[in-house]
Amino acid sequence: MDIYKTIYVFIVVLASSFGFGSTGDIVHHDDVAPKRPGCENNFVLVKVPTYINGVEDIEYVGVGARFGLTLESKEKHANLSILSLADPPDCCRKPKNKLSGEVILAHRGNCSFTTKANVAEDAGASAILIINNRTELFKMVCEVNETDVKIGIAAVMLPQDAGASLEKYLTSSSSVKVQLYSPQRPVVDVAEVFLWLMAAGTILCASYWSAWSAREAAIEQDKLLKDGSDEFIQTDAVRSSGIVNINTASAILFVVIASCFLVMLYKLMSYWFIEVLVVLFCIGGVEGLQTCLVALLSCFGWFQPAGESFVKVPFFGAVSYLTLAVSPFCIAFAVVWAVFRRVSFAWIGQDILGIALIITVLQIVRVPNLKVGTVLLSCAFLYDIFWVFVSKWWFKESVMIVVARGDKSGEDGIPMLLKIPRMFDPWGGYSIIGFGDIILPGLLVAFSLRYDWLAKKNLRAGYFLWAMTAYGLGLLITYVALNMMDGHGQPALLYIVPFTLGK
Repeated sequence: MDIYKTIYVFIVVLASSFGFGSTGDIVHHDDVAPKRPGCENNFVLVKVPTYINGVEDIEYVGVGARFGLTLESKEKHANLSILSLADPPDCCRKPKNKLSGEVILAHRGNCSFTTKANVAEDAGASAILIINNRTELFKMVCEVNETDVKIGIAAVMLPQDAGASLEKYLTSSSSVKVQLYSPQRPVVDVAEVFLWLMAAGTILCASYWSAWSAREAAIEQDKLLKDGSDEFIQTDAVRSSGIVNINTASAILFVVIASCFLVMLYKLMSYWFIEVLVVLFCIGGVEGLQTCLVALLSCFGWFQPAGESFVKVPFFGAVSYLTLAVSPFCIAFAVVWAVFRRVSFAWIGQDILGIALIITVLQIVRVPNLKVGTVLLSCAFLYDIFWVFVSKWWFKESVMIVVARGDKSGEDGIPMLLKIPRMFDPWGGYSIIGFGDIILPGLLVAFSLRYDWLAKKNLRAGYFLWAMTAYGLGLLITYVALNMMDGHGQPALLYIVPFTLGK
């Protein structure tokens, strides 16, 4: 197996290890602390824009409590209030400072959240901001013995770093004002529509390229057989060396290898490990982009001579002049993306490299029959469910969601994702889909079209149209489920596989 094929197979396993769809990081409902009278608010993210000495400053994000007043959803309706530091800082007893509609800033601890809110309300505060003792957000709920809670002011939890920043301004005698509001997310964002089109279009292009290559190879083999050429065996061996066929054993083994790799990612997830993944993604992206560009340019007569002329390159063997011509561009493209991957528009470069890689993988890696495809998708179906839902019992959190988002890396997550920024979502963020959610179903869809073409079936009588439609519907249901569950991460293959196999 040559070096390129090794890279492709590795990337397939890597990409398929975190097939994951998500629509955001909004706080979810909590089944551990059920709703009851006075404690029945949904947990919502809260925007807290600040004004220091009359000048607009940083906008922080907090989380609303289960109790208290419901916040406004629009900024223009939210009151601009003076922020005051609680004295004592924990706000567990009546503040020494007089309040008249101010928002009070208090520390977490020493008494319940509801006690702090009641003390603040009795003192005349219009809302209370509670600083968490950690950098992440925390859901504030009522105590078990609190059965009838009546709190008429809003209560919001802020992360430790945000609270420390505001406290610093207040202790330096600066004038600090804040607004509290919780904008609602749109039911469907346009980004999800584009991501659906991107995923379906990628499989469509890859399937037609794979089927065209298979048909051309079959036609050439037929000619050699009819001519009785002794070169048939050699030609067949050369062509087959460029294809990786998955068998039943390797389809089952995939679950074990992918699971081990996912756990390794989960345990080793850090800044340096993300950098390693970026390098690997760039290597695969360069090869994928190069392969796609060479195939595309070879369709034009001007580039055919360069595509059919080869030169021997050390370590890489025979390489066409066209490949040598496009390689510097592909390498430069990947390097520029890697350097500037944290800028707002870097998702475009990531998607281009990702789509090229996926298309090339689907061209090289193939399932030989429906049985292998069914086994592969069935194993991936169980794998996805286990590492998104069941893994919470052992690891106290969803392993796949943590890996996909890069929660332990301090970065924006792994690069093996297609993503589009949410366009009309006030909370921003990205709609994402893992490579595995495209590659694994795409292997079966591409096989369907290859079979239809070689069996000379038309579009209606063949399998491809139904397989492609089933994938599209499965992905659509995935996004419906994501929106119905308030953006809580869902394994896309949970919905895609039953549709694709049940076509």
